[in-house]
Amino acid sequence: MRIIGCDLHARQQSSAMLDTATGEVVSLTLMHEGNNVREFYSKLPRAIRVGFEATGSMQWFLNLMEELGIECQVGHPAKIRVAEPRKQKNDRRDADLILKLLVENRFPSIWPPARELVDLRALLLHRHQWVRLRTRVQNTLQAIALANGLRRGPSLWSQTGPDTLASLPLAPHTAQRRSELQALYAKFEMEIERLNQRVEEQAWERPGAVRLMTHPGVGPITAATDVFLGDPRRFVDGKALAVLWESSRGNTPAEVGNDSVV
Repeated sequence: MRIIGCDLHARQQSSAMLDTATGEVVSLTLMHEGNNVREFYSKLPRAIRVGFEATGSMQWFLNLMEELGIECQVGHPAKIRVAEPRKQKNDRRDADLILKLLVENRFPSIWPPARELVDLRALLLHRHQWVRLRTRVQNTLQAIALANGLRRGPSLWSQTGPDTLASLPLAPHTAQRRSELQALYAKFEMEIERLNQRVEEQAWERPGAVRLMTHPGVGPITAATDVFLGDPRRFVDGKALAVLWESSRGNTPAEVGNDSVV
């Protein structure tokens, strides 16, 4: 069997590979351009186990390992660093450390979401970003209204609110700014509604989300928690789930669920 500790970066990876039959350790660096990575791993005799720490750009590598049928473990970055007492670090040393943790069965594995969940999270993240943009436009329009004596509060977004804001007499540049922001707000509203429909369609197709929606006040968007957390059986108990959820506050929805250790 070959065990590979991989220090994965955006453009290259440094690896330390152990052949358990001979005890030989080989260090190498692979550039991610072209088919270098695919050709290297596809030519290795099976069985293979690869470990690397989680990064934001790792999904393509996970997909490749799955396609090639190679066992893959994703590690918790902070816990991997704790295992190395020396502060000095470089790519080769990091690869050696990951290999050592794999061989000694001390590698701090985390749960990697399946490709389907990653794609659904992309949908939720996309909606989340549009909602944040809409909120920024709303705050700016509310500031314009308040600065010019229009105090409507939340009713500024009612059916008649936009017309009231549009009829407010303003200086030329401020009026142009208001008109362009109102056009942006209308566009965001349409796009968010379209995304809401897509999220709702996905929610009704997922048993976990459907079950969550049986609780009063839980709709399709809230039920998307099912996508964030994945298989709930990976948590020891409800408290462990609550700790993860609390620690993820401030993150975008698509980032939730990547920090739990298996």
